[in-house]
Amino acid sequence: MPFHATLLRETDAERRQLLDTPIIRGALAGQVSVSSYLAFLREAYHHVRHTVPLLKAMKATLPAHHRWLEPALDEYIEEEAGHDEWILNDIAACGGDAEAVRHGRPSPATEIMVAYAYDTVQRGNPLGFFGMVHVLEGTSVSLALLAADAIQKPLGLPDNGFSYLRSHGMLDREHTAHFELLMDRITAAEDQQAIVHAARMFYGLYRGVFLGLPLPQVAASAPRAEVSA
Repeated sequence: MPFHATLLRETDAERRQLLDTPIIRGALAGQVSVSSYLAFLREAYHHVRHTVPLLKAMKATLPAHHRWLEPALDEYIEEEAGHDEWILNDIAACGGDAEAVRHGRPSPATEIMVAYAYDTVQRGNPLGFFGMVHVLEGTSVSLALLAADAIQKPLGLPDNGFSYLRSHGMLDREHTAHFELLMDRITAAEDQQAIVHAARMFYGLYRGVFLGLPLPQVAASAPRAEVSA
């Protein structure tokens, strides 16, 4: 079985747990509030701003036999640059204080997730960082565009408050196809195991970020959203 298919299979339970997070199901059902969306953007900013530094750190720690990954990492770095500023622009467009977010601190869950990412790159197998890429981009493709519509319409927020979700969702559709090809070129068992382990960890850590977001107050009879797994 190609490794990417194995990665999907081996992390499916953790993926389902993430998608079953109450705030994700609620958002897709239109159970939203501006404060919850701004809280999501705040945490997104505080992990997205580390994407490029993490990719650069990964590139710097690659062993010689994995130097073939450098062009792919350079492409990721170029495409991910500036996405943190998209988020700050979205926050401002939705009435939030972008500068307070820029100079503030993340939640403990986000801080731990980012710390684990750096630890994976610097202390463990640097290829493990692909586990985080798998989790964040795969979740984005599954949810970002659906969530943007489900959040924007009930709240009447402006289009320019959703550049991160909509643009990232579209970009990550392209990224996941490239990511699949990249993963299928990784054949060493120790590298595959490192990526699977990291993906499982990141699913749990990312779920913790969502569990820490404030839930909007909704009617008890609100319908339960069905999320495709």
